[in-house]
Amino acid sequence: MPNILEVKNLVKNYGDFQAVKGVSFEIAEGEIFSLLGPNGAGKTTTISMLSTLYTPTSGDATIGGHSISKDPMGVRNIIGVVPQDLALYEDLTAKENLIFWGQMYGLSGKSLASRVDEVLGQIGLTDKAKDRVKTYSGGMKRRVNIGVGLLHKPRLLFMDEPTVGIDPQSRRAILDTVKDLNKQGMTVLYTTHYMEEAEELSDRVGIIDHGQLIAIGTQKELTKQVGETETLILHISENDDPEALAKAFRDIKEVLEANVVNTEISVITPSAKDVLAAVVTKANERGIKIHSIDIREPNLEAVFLHLTGRALRD
Repeated sequence: MPNILEVKNLVKNYGDFQAVKGVSFEIAEGEIFSLLGPNGAGKTTTISMLSTLYTPTSGDATIGGHSISKDPMGVRNIIGVVPQDLALYEDLTAKENLIFWGQMYGLSGKSLASRVDEVLGQIGLTDKAKDRVKTYSGGMKRRVNIGVGLLHKPRLLFMDEPTVGIDPQSRRAILDTVKDLNKQGMTVLYTTHYMEEAEELSDRVGIIDHGQLIAIGTQKELTKQVGETETLILHISENDDPEALAKAFRDIKEVLEANVVNTEISVITPSAKDVLAAVVTKANERGIKIHSIDIREPNLEAVFLHLTGRALRD
């Protein structure tokens, strides 16, 4: 499939601070591409430049052949944006919100009414269409926010952390909506700091940290970068010293990396069962009780840890 989006050396500076550092990637038509990274990684700034909200300091991107710098109106006609912050009028109903935003897109009359009803069905809120948005749960508000971005049938939909701060049931509904939209032919650029969302949704993933895109590929391609490894996740008491224990684990021959996130220690190794006894022994020697141990096969979180030396959700 041809590329609908091509990003070349995109940079955004705020004074002396460089929020995005020469990011380059492309997205094929019909693809779900995720930007995966922690808060502050540069995901929202990248989306804001691509949606023509921010002007790049340098670099450029083309969307459907339109330059974000030279032809922003051409870009806006073919993209939809679901921002991280809700852009809704809470005293209006869901239907009234969609009608208002549809008019902002230039829709009117029967075509607007038909499209609003269609979108309400897509986001699963037909039966709540006449309820005021202020009575909605956080997850329902997020779904209306998605609906606004769909009204004009964009070719490429930007979704910036659409599941932050909502309950598991609403998150499930949103992820299913994304997959359904993609099956209908929509291309999606999805940002998240949830590894499991990127794994479930994405054809390809770009891992971003401190404004730099440090790896791109399918999940299989990315996990190969950490080799055929497994990860031990050890849970210890808040009163113990995880840093000292992680340092001790690094002395074990078969341990590739040992890193700390709160009271969890992640131990990356070619074979979890081969180091398990040595890990427990090191903990016992220091009088530290391991409350539980999980063994995980290679995943995107392990890739991020391997590439950056820190956890995805520090």
